[in-house]
Amino acid sequence: MKTMKTIAVRALLVCSGAFFHSVSAWAAIPIQHWTQPSGAQVWLVESPAIPMLDVQLDFDAGSRRDPPAQAGLASATALLAGKGVAARGEQPALDENQLGEAWADLGASFGASAGADRMSFALRTLTDAELLRQAVQLAARELGEPAWPEPVWQRERARLSAAIQEARTRPATQAALAFQQAVYGRHPYGQDSTPETLARIQVADLQAFYRQHVQPCRARVSLVGAVDRAQADALVRELLGRLPSAGACAPLPPVAEVAPLQAAREIRIPFQSAQAHVLIGQPGYKRSDPDFFALLVGNHILGGGGFTSRLMREVREQRGLSYSVYSDFAPGLHAGAFSIGLQTRPDQADAAVAVVRQVLADFVAQGPSADELKAAQDNLIGGFALRLDGNRKLLANVANIAWNGLPLDYLEHWSARVAAVTLADIRAALQRKLQPERMVTVVVGAPEAGQRNGNDR
Repeated sequence: MKTMKTIAVRALLVCSGAFFHSVSAWAAIPIQHWTQPSGAQVWLVESPAIPMLDVQLDFDAGSRRDPPAQAGLASATALLAGKGVAARGEQPALDENQLGEAWADLGASFGASAGADRMSFALRTLTDAELLRQAVQLAARELGEPAWPEPVWQRERARLSAAIQEARTRPATQAALAFQQAVYGRHPYGQDSTPETLARIQVADLQAFYRQHVQPCRARVSLVGAVDRAQADALVRELLGRLPSAGACAPLPPVAEVAPLQAAREIRIPFQSAQAHVLIGQPGYKRSDPDFFALLVGNHILGGGGFTSRLMREVREQRGLSYSVYSDFAPGLHAGAFSIGLQTRPDQADAAVAVVRQVLADFVAQGPSADELKAAQDNLIGGFALRLDGNRKLLANVANIAWNGLPLDYLEHWSARVAAVTLADIRAALQRKLQPERMVTVVVGAPEAGQRNGNDR
């Protein structure tokens, strides 16, 4: 009689042999979408070449839903939800160690995490019929019947608090915290958990947050793997079937938008460090913004394209002020931050800031050159296949479509959308979104002599 571990090993060998075939086939596989009677929405890519299934369940339960006094609530809820399951009927309770052993025996995995916008649950399993049945059943128990063990929360809260305190001894952490608070202000994107906010979170708070936000009617479920639509539909029903159903979902409270900056602000934080840490930026744009592709290409040219970017050329190659410098947009359900970041010698911090500001101002005013545009488009389009070269990467793209309400043919037309971006598109989008004269500048670790009058600290 075959054991579960034997089945898992044999199936994994099949997976490894079929991997490269599956990659080439993905481009021709359409994304299917439907809504279940519970209100759960499902997106599916059938990938039958390998006997594996990846599933992601997303809920509007990220840190933007944290009460300010309990910052960290969403992440703590996701953490503790995976620390055991309660007994139900003839099924015994499983503590965190027993749960881990059960997943190891199946050769599968299931876990939860929370970001700024959403709480996500990820299942990976082989599709051997018995393995799949047991993995889905166990995931449904973990999703629908978490144990919420009080002693485990006490332990994890102490561990998280210690980790926060240790992280704040590092200059990079100090820079990131000051930057996000200055960019986002009172918006939840600017909140960060502290030992004090974690101390206000009790197990009852975790349970209440979970009940309100993790409901079948709020689920967006993405699947990639060797299952057809009927199997996927039944699987999702079972995964969500142990969650309490509230019938029609009551709307969640609205979250205010990120307020634009009204004036430039410079924050200097003394810190004994071999390198000064610099962050410059402002609120950027929402993922739903029609300028998305123009800003994607434009940012690649400015500082998102690694060693070929304009910032790298001007800051590193021309002046030797930093080994690396980057720019980034982080769009979400709200305007995520635009940021430029670098590290430099403390005595060079002022010079580096001046160069970055000038490069940015020129880029926003003039846009890129024709040669820069072509190089960026070629690089982005040429690297697109790497976004899909594994089930997990494909799943991430499908979940992006699901979460942001993108068209089902989004991936099919991605390269064409990038190729269609013009110089005028980039320049106009940059000027709509970026105001170099009103940005936040954070410098951690520059010498006291480099501070200017009127700085925040």
